[in-house]
Amino acid sequence: MQSAKGTSRTKLWRKPFDHEEKSTKPGKVVIDRERCKGCGYCVEFCPKEALKMSDELGPKGYTIAKVADQSKCLSCGLCEIICPEFAINLEPGDNKK
Repeated sequence: MQSAKGTSRTKLWRKPFDHEEKSTKPGKVVIDRERCKGCGYCVEFCPKEALKMSDELGPKGYTIAKVADQSKCLSCGLCEIICPEFAINLEPGDNKK
């Protein structure tokens, strides 16, 4: 941003008071192999590509999703929400970065 006199001004931002309360907490993605039907929604919509489809077959004969890189996970919960079979759960835990 530049002022009328040609000097640049930096706008200072502050953290919201409830930043710690509202920020996402590290978690662990747990996929229930018994329920996963391999639709791929979780893999397709993961914003950080932390999930991928495996070559492994589940007990019902479907290829199942798996966690590719737990450290990429934001714990946003989108995979848990979008799963039509309720096969994904986010558990609180350590997500070391």
